[in-house]
Amino acid sequence: MKRLDMVMDVGDIPKKTKWLMLSLQHLFAMFGSTVLVPFLTGLSPSVALISSGSGTIAYLFITKGKIPAYLGSSFAFITPLIMAIGMTDAGVAGAMIGSFMAGLVYGTLALLIGAFGLDWLMRILPPIVVGPVIVVIGLGLAPTAIDMAMNVDGVYSGQHFSVAIVTLIVTIIGSLFFRGFFGLIPILIGIVIGYIYALIIGIVDTTAISESWNQIISASSAGEFFSAIFVMPEFVIPFVHYSPFAVFNWSIVAVMVPVALVTIAEHIGDQMVLSKVVGRNFIKEPGLHRSLLGDGVATLIASCLGGPPNTTYGENIGVLAITRIFSVFVIGGAAVLAILFGFIGIISDVIMSIPTPVMGGVSILLFGIIASSGLRMLIDNQVDLGNNRNLIVASVILVLGIGGALVKFTVFGVEFEIAGMALAAIIGVVLNLVLPDKEAGYGNGNMFETDQTTE
Repeated sequence: MKRLDMVMDVGDIPKKTKWLMLSLQHLFAMFGSTVLVPFLTGLSPSVALISSGSGTIAYLFITKGKIPAYLGSSFAFITPLIMAIGMTDAGVAGAMIGSFMAGLVYGTLALLIGAFGLDWLMRILPPIVVGPVIVVIGLGLAPTAIDMAMNVDGVYSGQHFSVAIVTLIVTIIGSLFFRGFFGLIPILIGIVIGYIYALIIGIVDTTAISESWNQIISASSAGEFFSAIFVMPEFVIPFVHYSPFAVFNWSIVAVMVPVALVTIAEHIGDQMVLSKVVGRNFIKEPGLHRSLLGDGVATLIASCLGGPPNTTYGENIGVLAITRIFSVFVIGGAAVLAILFGFIGIISDVIMSIPTPVMGGVSILLFGIIASSGLRMLIDNQVDLGNNRNLIVASVILVLGIGGALVKFTVFGVEFEIAGMALAAIIGVVLNLVLPDKEAGYGNGNMFETDQTTE
């Protein structure tokens, strides 16, 4: 049984001639967001790449190679990381302790789901809640995409916006009209053409590339050549660079750990989107407990290297939706490349030189696909938005989530906040539970029905 529009199934191994290009496409899709988090928080972008690739490989093993998901730096942890790094003299090391504890939250929830099943979770997450939350996940990222596409340090730039538009147009044309192998890599083609256009109009900074290249070609011995190619990232490893017991701080834990609830909600939404895109119920097989455990282990690995916490990436789900290539081997290839690129200086320099508007142009399409998947869930399940109860639940979720509402509270002198998608999801769940006629929220379909198959 295979979907009519599937190009490559989850367990399919691509031909060697195509494997590299397909994996590069996923690498480029996740790259902008993955390195943006360390830039904003003061962590190492190279370490972020390595921890991202390592976490993804661990995730694929834990989920038995059945979920084609890529994991990258989590935006939800940006503010907590900045706060944690500045809380004590331990700096990054102290923040990594908080990140490690947040990863343990995933493991705890995975154990609970494994022990008590999923029915209790599904009862509080009907399509009328899940669909709008997925829309929020996609549209909540819209300001980021637009800012990347047209602004330079918060100021509008028509020149930069033109780069984003060129990238977007090429990607759309490639998705609709390219055939054969080129039809499988529209995202990568869009990035390449956008990069070339940016070079032509002179907004690409190639200084770092030139310096690395000069060091390579001027190497007079094998040792110098090796040193010019490979660069050791700035790892922050427990028991090597610091003692976890010496830097442990409950205030940092209190700031970091609650954020795991935000990324867990995001994770569940991503798994539901993936289930719809791929045509399989990943919530049941290999199971949400396995995918959550994989996400948690990826964050634990990142915390032991000095990288930001990881989460499943909507950008790469967008690539899956466009290309219809669901192979975990392609995802694994992207993970290996991410690790390799974290050690190879000149390749990292080339990727780092990709202008922000190029990534912004691609993100406009990818983030929109996530939001559209939420609408599709409502349609597929025939949820009646003419019903006032359903209309109220969906409307409140959308406005709270996209509007950026937040709630702040203080516990033991530490201030916490629940904002955006997490707050919208919580309010949506509560409204669904307290309002009458709960059955209307399930619609006339099955939220996890993915029977779009043929003999």
